[in-house]
Amino acid sequence: MPEGEPDAGGARGAAGLDDSLVEGLAAAAAGVATASGTRLVVLVDGRSGTGKTTLGDSLADRLGAQVVHLDDVYPGWDGLQAAAEAVVTDVLGGRSGYRRWDWATSRPAGWAAVDPGQPIVVEGCGALSRGSAPLASLRVWLEADDDTRWERAIGRDGESFAREWDRWAAQEAAFIAAERPAELADVVLRT
Repeated sequence: MPEGEPDAGGARGAAGLDDSLVEGLAAAAAGVATASGTRLVVLVDGRSGTGKTTLGDSLADRLGAQVVHLDDVYPGWDGLQAAAEAVVTDVLGGRSGYRRWDWATSRPAGWAAVDPGQPIVVEGCGALSRGSAPLASLRVWLEADDDTRWERAIGRDGESFAREWDRWAAQEAAFIAAERPAELADVVLRT
């Protein structure tokens, strides 16, 4: 499992990821999918505030892929494990979609279909598990120090997430302990 820092050259995004790094990851994913003759699937995982959405969106753009943000899948603040299971059974499974979560009403919303024949990037904590890893062309784990993660996540989501930080962090820790996603990753990056 290669580990690396983002390259010092090139334009950097909000999470410190440069264009050449994103290009390299996209090329690697496309190469694996082509060589194996399987659907191009990229999983981007890490704790809150590590840059998963930034990287996931950049990769989807470069690959012409659809993107699923697990923030749309988690069934509430206690839903990390349920979303991780939905990645395998629904998003990448036979159902080819997911039940959206309406955060404003704290209720399930409509079904969102994904095209099973098109490339896909799934990003969010819970994307990379023992069940989803074999289905992927590229598996990425992101890391950042706790202060940086806090600044990014709370800067993005505000006080509503600040109130839930410890609750969510406990689920992240349990998921990481059970699934060991960094060990399943093809690439581990500090952002």
